[in-house]
Amino acid sequence: MPEFPKGADVTVGDKVDLRRSLLARRRALSAGTRVAAAQRVRAELLDLVRRLRPQRVTGYVPVGSEPGGPELPEVLHAALPPGAELLLPVLRDDLDLDWAAYAGPGALVAAGRGMREPTGPGLGVTAVATADLVVVPALAVDRRGLRLGRGGGSYDRALARVPDGTWTVALLHDGELLDRLPAEPHDRPVRAVVTPDTGLRVLSAP
Repeated sequence: MPEFPKGADVTVGDKVDLRRSLLARRRALSAGTRVAAAQRVRAELLDLVRRLRPQRVTGYVPVGSEPGGPELPEVLHAALPPGAELLLPVLRDDLDLDWAAYAGPGALVAAGRGMREPTGPGLGVTAVATADLVVVPALAVDRRGLRLGRGGGSYDRALARVPDGTWTVALLHDGELLDRLPAEPHDRPVRAVVTPDTGLRVLSAP
């Protein structure tokens, strides 16, 4: 996996190479390893939900080898306190994220980039700013909280709308919390990560 020394200039190519390496590593995980990792990640995330008792949470439907498994929305929704709401992203044509309420697995449809999206009415791109807990995907996160996504910039835009102090949590596989990632000015940090082996880990702000 590529390494980037502190203070190094980074390029788009750096990120492309790192994404390729991380995705290949995920694809190499056995089915059993993925299932066990998903169970541990979900258990840790649910513990956080039960402690925070949020009234609105944003999540997503993991695809392929993403941590948490496809059951994540249903498990997360079931752990919310009465009256609380889970929002899932809806990818817009400009790659920004709208949000809609999760109404069960039967109310999800296949969408672009392998995503599954809710069929309910969109609440607008600013709905993420009203969440008490924001759960996001990532290919990797560094110890400053900076995350590496898939390159569309969708979650960087969404995270830019989240107020300071809101819990923002990325779900990772083991080995994806790195010392330092290549970063650009638009990259947005998360407050914490969840990994199968170490559970919830709160990160210092960059």
